[in-house]
Amino acid sequence: MATEVIHLSGAIVVDGETEYSDVWSVDGRLTLEKPFRTADLRIDGVVLPGLVDVHCHIGLGDMGAVPPEEAKRQALADRDTGVLLVRDAGCPREPYSTRWLDNEAWSPRIIRSGQHLAIAKRYIRHLPRDIVPDQLPDAVAQEARAGDGWVKLVGDWIDRSMPEPDLALLWPDDKLIEAVDRAHELGARVTTHVFSAEGAAQALRCGLDCIEHGTGLDAALMAQARAKSVAVVPTMIQREHFAEIATGGQGKFPVWEQHFMRLYRDRYSQAKQLHDAGVKLLVGSDESTNIPHGVYCTETDLMALAGIPPEAIMEAASYGARDFLGVPGIEEGASADVVVYASDPRQNVAVLRAPQAIILRGSLVAGAVAGAVL
Repeated sequence: MATEVIHLSGAIVVDGETEYSDVWSVDGRLTLEKPFRTADLRIDGVVLPGLVDVHCHIGLGDMGAVPPEEAKRQALADRDTGVLLVRDAGCPREPYSTRWLDNEAWSPRIIRSGQHLAIAKRYIRHLPRDIVPDQLPDAVAQEARAGDGWVKLVGDWIDRSMPEPDLALLWPDDKLIEAVDRAHELGARVTTHVFSAEGAAQALRCGLDCIEHGTGLDAALMAQARAKSVAVVPTMIQREHFAEIATGGQGKFPVWEQHFMRLYRDRYSQAKQLHDAGVKLLVGSDESTNIPHGVYCTETDLMALAGIPPEAIMEAASYGARDFLGVPGIEEGASADVVVYASDPRQNVAVLRAPQAIILRGSLVAGAVAGAVL
């Protein structure tokens, strides 16, 4: 339901330090000044900048790119959880691009990282663009131009050519450093999928900007990540699958299987250690092939189960993630992309499961209030 003026009142959460008591959406934009026009709708509650999923794959399925109707279903499922901004950490271009979603008022905003970059047979079939290491710098430059300021690499994966197959690096340091430099020259940042300690260590020494999963980060590497301001996306839902991944090897790769079981056993304690070490955390669901869309609140619930405080989770899910991505939250003239709750999710993240209102581009699109009005 599109409304021209919405008055939002209560606790308007700008960031970890700033709150307002009132803000208005006027013709799709936020203003801190009371408009002359009478509000069409007033909503009271705890108002947060729209949630952010920094590791999501709209437009992908088990066999790669999906048709537009499936991409739409995925986008709506994510939006209706309060996710109004997505960093698509590896997206399709052929045969279906998701660029058309940029023109749809009902769709979450999407920041694309181009296609995954990997080596043939060193990642999930149908998803990446396969290259060889010497091609990495040029491929990163191409994806930087094709994306929206981000590039996504696969940093480690099982190497079946090893005498005892285990997680192993895909790229030599020199090519990775050259590739990251190329991306930075083009104004793009680089993130990488890594599970192992070796993968995380390489990302840190080669100048990458963000780490996906990051299950191998130990105390020393966490300290480096904090010092270098490298963010980590712990993808807790994906960690829940590690035991299944390990046993799926059926004993063929015992070293690799034991490695994954160790990461599975440490999944909560390691995530809490990341927070305690002061590493910047971001919320990412990794919704794609084995994780359905619309489960963002499961991700935040698992972060809470790991012992990460609710206030820290909300920073990672909302205003802190927007600041990291360079997208405005609640400020004068910003797009009216907010979520309203009856109580404060900074006290209990379970509140995220019951939004009062989800407002995207100034339109009331979902939530309990929308259900009552429409």
